Amino acid sequence: MGKFYITTPIFYVNDKPHIGHAYTAIIADVIARWRRLSGDEVFFLTGTDEHGEKIQRAAEAKHLKPKEFVDEIVKKYKEAWEKLNISYNKFIRTTDKEHEEAVNKFIERIYRKGDIYRGEYEGWYCVPDETFLADSQLIDGKCPVCGREVKKVKEEAYFFKLSKYRDKLLEFYGKNPDFIMPKFRMVEMENRLKGDVKDLDITRRSISWAIPFEPDKTHSVYVWVDALTNYISALGWPDGDLFKKFWPADVHIIGKEINWFHSVIWPSLLMSAGLELPKKVMVHGWLTVDGQKMSKSLGNVVDPVQIADKYSTDALRYFLIRSVKLGEDSDFSEKELISKINGELVSNLGNLLSRTLSLYRTYFGRIKGEVEIKCDVEKICSLMDGLMLYEALDEILKFVKDMNKYIAEKEPWKLEAEKLKVVLYNLLEGLRILSILIYPFMPETALEISRQLNVKLGTRADLKFKEVDYAPKRGRHLFKWVK
Repeated sequence: MGKFYITTPIFYVNDKPHIGHAYTAIIADVIARWRRLSGDEVFFLTGTDEHGEKIQRAAEAKHLKPKEFVDEIVKKYKEAWEKLNISYNKFIRTTDKEHEEAVNKFIERIYRKGDIYRGEYEGWYCVPDETFLADSQLIDGKCPVCGREVKKVKEEAYFFKLSKYRDKLLEFYGKNPDFIMPKFRMVEMENRLKGDVKDLDITRRSISWAIPFEPDKTHSVYVWVDALTNYISALGWPDGDLFKKFWPADVHIIGKEINWFHSVIWPSLLMSAGLELPKKVMVHGWLTVDGQKMSKSLGNVVDPVQIADKYSTDALRYFLIRSVKLGEDSDFSEKELISKINGELVSNLGNLLSRTLSLYRTYFGRIKGEVEIKCDVEKICSLMDGLMLYEALDEILKFVKDMNKYIAEKEPWKLEAEKLKVVLYNLLEGLRILSILIYPFMPETALEISRQLNVKLGTRADLKFKEVDYAPKRGRHLFKWVK
């Protein structure tokens, strides 16, 4: 049994989760479930980022204390993740006492290394993204990420010597060319590192809703240093058994807007602290609506819980992975979701199970093991191991289509008993294998297929045709046609 540590970013709790947050969590969940099927001991971390000026302002706007405000939003995240079947092992909050203690220990180690110094910051600051920006990064005088106004900031601050680690990080990239995926996201970071890398402001004096900076308590910790440390604090760093067992992370799942923080700042902080670097950073694109980034002001924020309630959790999970290639942006369309449900889930997958079990009930008898259809299990496993979820799901769907084609070509209702036994064997075994392959993507559907086949859901080791005594049960159609 191997060990596998996977994380989502901790989500900023200025509002309830939207479909973009759900997309990140579902990607991580699919990978976590696959690793468990593969026999690994998995630690899947998610959680919430609860400090900073934006939270403080949002709480004030609702006449709440910051902790009261974040407690309300955290509840909504946990409810959403339960609805979306996110199988996390731990939900961390940056207001957890253990996390705050770990942040100060982490900073103390870097401080002792001589990588933190006092200076003065003067420049631009984006409050919504909690990000410091240079003149060259602004687009029409606004934040390049969210497009909103920035403010001029000048204050005393403590800095981390980020520039000191530029060459070391570029060397690390050279030795680990798959550290950031997809590859073009690695190239973006390399090009930016080859430019002018400034030291990082890691404290603020004007924010009260933050972790105090222990070396000088007139300052508080910059929210991004606080947030990034969650990946080790959740494991009980520095002495926790989970940290010793699972660190370094096998993969951080993130959105493209926070690539710099995870692929440059975080590794540099870890280098300074003398800790191993994560093995991989997987960067996905944005989900847009009608070509625009989701925004409350535009009124185009999609609630994943409402979508799951309307169409089913598995349909939403399937659609989000099926519709977006890794690293690319994609437009969320309810019309396209309905098309995928009717055209692929109902017509292909659902009907395949219904037709097969109907055949078995009509021509009941002992099936005969002789393999006539093929599933490229090796290719699918390789794609899943390589985190190529879109491509793996595409291969799984080819197998579904091949099984439906097999029924059409064999016309089993016309066959004599001996030949029919072989066809039923191929269809029932094909469905059993299919239930395992789709489990990471659609866990409820996979379990329902297994239940109707009257077999236990298998593992990766069971992805092969074998002898099984079948006694299928009647059951519901997997998906409902959407008008």
